[in-house]
Amino acid sequence: MSLRVAIQMDPLESIRIAGDSSFALMLSAQARGHELWHYDVTSLAYESDGTPRGRITAHAAPVTVQRVEGDHYTVGERRRIDLAQDIDVVLMRQDPPFHLGYISAALLLDRLKGTTLVANDPREVVNAPEKMFVLDYARFMPPTLVARHLDDLRDFQNRHGSVVVKPLHGNGGKAIFRIDEQGTNLSALSEVFDQTWPEPHMVQPFLPEVSEGDKRIVLVDGKFVGAINRFPGEGEFRSNLAQGGHAEAATLTAREEEICAAMGPELERRGLVFVGIDVIGGKWLTEINVTSPTGIVAIDKFNGTDSAGLIWDAIERRHAAM
Repeated sequence: MSLRVAIQMDPLESIRIAGDSSFALMLSAQARGHELWHYDVTSLAYESDGTPRGRITAHAAPVTVQRVEGDHYTVGERRRIDLAQDIDVVLMRQDPPFHLGYISAALLLDRLKGTTLVANDPREVVNAPEKMFVLDYARFMPPTLVARHLDDLRDFQNRHGSVVVKPLHGNGGKAIFRIDEQGTNLSALSEVFDQTWPEPHMVQPFLPEVSEGDKRIVLVDGKFVGAINRFPGEGEFRSNLAQGGHAEAATLTAREEEICAAMGPELERRGLVFVGIDVIGGKWLTEINVTSPTGIVAIDKFNGTDSAGLIWDAIERRHAAM
């Protein structure tokens, strides 16, 4: 069954095809005979038409892709398309940050429900901010504080020693800071965070186990499909690949299997088809990534698997069941 697929993502010229999960999904869709369209989230629009759903449109172009560095895509003529009438599946794949623009676009796409399948489910993406949805599984997390008041931050740091402070809706390892056991610069960092972000901040003890790896585990419709262990680069404590980390093949610990089993049914129920969770030291759950998860290219490279194909299997099943 050929599907008309629109990918809401960042500009195609900006992606690094060697490791980009969205590009891997596009290649897989194209190999299955699906028709690809690309549009930027800034072109998404709603116009009332007398119905509750309204008319949801985007300025999109047909696209073909190939794994050739520097010549990885060809686009056709851009035009305004109706995402309910012209498209069967929308992939919401623009990069975070998760801010009001991201939320607004997701709520517009939610109006397509019943006509066009959106993956991941946009309403559930709104309901599952990555560092807050994870709080539902606090039994698997390290001690965690979500707060803004400096006294709360100081009290937590005094009890736990060296801590890590990060933006509640940050992404890609950006703006994550380690504070030493003496709390040096905690107040100054709090001031910077307060001036930069209106939301509370997340604070956790620094986990020495990060030197053993920060594992990215991918689940498709709530089922485990693969994992990689990411290690910090030289002079870094952040293991994100975007911050200079490197990856190795990985399997799951018993604790990680327990984590996947605990959240899998809920991910499937929510329509969160492609999810990446992060676990430090084989036991500490830190994030549940639902906005634009990554990692499948590296996983498939190490394991000889086809994660993109499994994601499309799940999408096609969901579309057939609509």
